[in-house]
Amino acid sequence: MNIQIFGTGKSFDTKKAERWFKERRVRAQFIDMKRYGLSGREFDSVLAAVGGIENLVDWTAKSPELDLLKYLASDRDKEDKVFAHQELIRLPVVRNGKQATVGYAPEIWEQWLKADK
Repeated sequence: MNIQIFGTGKSFDTKKAERWFKERRVRAQFIDMKRYGLSGREFDSVLAAVGGIENLVDWTAKSPELDLLKYLASDRDKEDKVFAHQELIRLPVVRNGKQATVGYAPEIWEQWLKADK
């Protein structure tokens, strides 16, 4: 199992995700979204795994870019905007190979652990 947690140090859900894996003795690599962000391939992989741009975006974020995003016509334009402004992504992004979740999702992570055994 190769777990990567993309988040920020100030995100409570990111801290909860790190603690969840630590309590189960699963090694997880933390990647700071503010410093490194998602690469193009990682972004596309996460986008496909979570089911599209609507599930990836944190619609409660306070950002002028989010207001613009609501008015873009095509999903491709929205994807480009979110990739350019990754602060709009709901955190944490947890990856396990090609699988990924956004937000705090322990029920899905539990399934990953069961499938790994």
